[in-house]
Amino acid sequence: MTPEHIQQLIATRMPDAAVEVSGGEGKFVANVISDAFAGLTPIKRHQLVYACVNDEIVSGELHALTIVAKTPAEAG
Repeated sequence: MTPEHIQQLIATRMPDAAVEVSGGEGKFVANVISDAFAGLTPIKRHQLVYACVNDEIVSGELHALTIVAKTPAEAG
């Protein structure tokens, strides 16, 4: 599992989002900026992103994903 692969999974399933993923060895950080997060709690935002990579988490390919989820206005 590479940062690029995770970035592609999230970007494909959240096409309006700007996605950057860093890390390695099963531990990654995803910075996701999307209008879809407007009005959502942090937990709901994370659930949207986790849904994009759920299969990889269940299979054990992805061990840890830290998510930073912001709207474009919050990202500044």
